[in-house]
Amino acid sequence: MTPAARTRSAIELLDAIIAAARDGGAAADTIIARWFAERRYAGSKDRRAIRERVYDAIRLCGERPESGRAAILALLALQPELADTFDGSSYGPAPIADGEAAAVPGVAPAWLVDALTASGLDEAQQAALLDRAPLDIRVNRLKGDRDQLLAELEGAEPLDFAPDALRLPSDTRVDQSPRYREGWFEVQDAGSQLVSLAAPLQPGMQVIDLCAGGGGKTLALAAAMNNHGHILACDIDRPRLSRLVPRAERAGVSIAETRLFDPGREHAALDGWAERADLVLIDAPCSGTGTWRRNPEARWRLTPARLDRLVETQRHLLSLGAELVRPGGALVYIVCSLLDAEGADQVAAFLDAHSGWDAEPPQLAIGTPRGHGMRLTPKSHSTDGFFVAMMRRS
Repeated sequence: MTPAARTRSAIELLDAIIAAARDGGAAADTIIARWFAERRYAGSKDRRAIRERVYDAIRLCGERPESGRAAILALLALQPELADTFDGSSYGPAPIADGEAAAVPGVAPAWLVDALTASGLDEAQQAALLDRAPLDIRVNRLKGDRDQLLAELEGAEPLDFAPDALRLPSDTRVDQSPRYREGWFEVQDAGSQLVSLAAPLQPGMQVIDLCAGGGGKTLALAAAMNNHGHILACDIDRPRLSRLVPRAERAGVSIAETRLFDPGREHAALDGWAERADLVLIDAPCSGTGTWRRNPEARWRLTPARLDRLVETQRHLLSLGAELVRPGGALVYIVCSLLDAEGADQVAAFLDAHSGWDAEPPQLAIGTPRGHGMRLTPKSHSTDGFFVAMMRRS
């Protein structure tokens, strides 16, 4: 492909991603994968260049752009050489018109910048939310040895603050490793590994992962419990929850039981679990402001109304989880968000509404105190952004 054709392709992809963000469509990675699957003529260098151009433009534009062309025009301030690719050729974009408007650079939509600032994040912290993320893996202690993997995986580095974590170059194809197929490790951000283990864990415990999704935190819990005890992994998303079973088999985890929720009827699926769990972990649905390094277009999808709905869902899940914890047991609340509305404020409201509960400091090797919990940020801790709190029932 010519340089002009690459720019035109990036504009087409950005148009599709902008429309999906506006209308609740597929994620950018999915759109890009589908686009390339339909265009086999694009070589590996073409695909890499186009993908980088698309994500450079997404990271640059805080507000959702009017068009992919406007987004690429904004990128010219950082990559002026791209102006030559607007050559009007048969496979390139039309020449740039005098006074043609470009998208406005920024970290996020203005209302979100205000919310992040009010949540204690300065400009440097906010800018770091859009850095490129590294690739972290969690060594599965049921099967693997971190030192051995460190020696086998080229470019791997240990992380002192996360005992089971290794960090690799972001473009490493770990899924091609025999050790991955053998269940020695899972791809998981180091921050996610830490917050999964925010509460003391012992073999034999009865644990509920109330929002298990694909099971990343369930598998981390099982390994920390040495595969002894019982974990009930629940979710309302059948396709995501179904991925846990083969992942658990590969990881050698036998203590995880999956349970699909019917939304609004969670109590029926949890019959017999009231006041029984030693630990309930709630990795709640959230705005994902802490994961923009991996999903930068997510900030174009969020609206104040959607944030309000997420806060209400989180409040419901906290109340549901509280009913399942035995006296003396613990409730761990996690969001991959840095907004106080979903983190510190949510926990404060829970403690005000539920007598007989006390906050305890989460057991993290790193983190910054925030309200009754701890916060991890890309700028301060080199992880995805998280808020985590632990509450103990009297």
